[in-house]
Amino acid sequence: MSKKLLAGPYLIWMAGFTIIPLALIVFYGLTDGDGGFTLANILAIATPEHRKALFLALGLSLLSTVICLLLAYPLALILRRRNIGRGSFVVFIFILPMWMNFLLRTLAWQTLLERSGVINGILTALHLPNQSLINTPGAIILGMVYNFLPFMVLPIYNVLCKIDDNTINAAQDLGANFFQTLTRIWFPLSLPGVISGITMVFVPALTTFVISNLLGGSKILLIGNVIEQEFTRGSNWNLGSGLSLVLMFFILISMALIAKYDKNGEGTAF
Repeated sequence: MSKKLLAGPYLIWMAGFTIIPLALIVFYGLTDGDGGFTLANILAIATPEHRKALFLALGLSLLSTVICLLLAYPLALILRRRNIGRGSFVVFIFILPMWMNFLLRTLAWQTLLERSGVINGILTALHLPNQSLINTPGAIILGMVYNFLPFMVLPIYNVLCKIDDNTINAAQDLGANFFQTLTRIWFPLSLPGVISGITMVFVPALTTFVISNLLGGSKILLIGNVIEQEFTRGSNWNLGSGLSLVLMFFILISMALIAKYDKNGEGTAF
């Protein structure tokens, strides 16, 4: 009984900051201004402007997730093959940016990419034409990849470290080349970390509005921006909650994938 009582603060925290807010989102999303039941707030995702924002957010988040995977897997594999421990300085370098405020990291990229920023300043010094880097989909993708790449590297690296060297040596003794070992040994065994990494990148990339606000210059609206504006500017909590429930559908799909492919939590425990 005493051990169960130790879970009390956690249960209070979960109820106050997770369950109750989610219940309010569901309530507002399924009601109108007068409190009557309606599905109009959810079906509003089908309007042209909301549908465009959703598809654009899906496209950019999927592309960012693919780029993060292509960058993270070889990097995690190199760290694993060099026998770099999980407590080493190199791994610490990847975790270090996560200690800095998310907003400050994004503002730093705004300074680098803006018209009179550092990158264009270097191009000018080299007598090269300036580039329109800010307020573009490419800038948003760059911000997503930079901010969320560690969330892809760490789960994959964590799973790769748990693969026994004897398994790899056995495959090589049987004549498997590097490509065969990668596709038939490394990747299948690291799939829990890959799925966890994809989820940890895709979900925040899909729901973000800070990156698109700062690096998109409010010219490129993602579904996260639309929801944020409904809550803060339009004061339409019902519509904002209804659109949030649509995004929750994608989050539930991601959670289902983790439950299926990472049942033991190998990709999330570091």
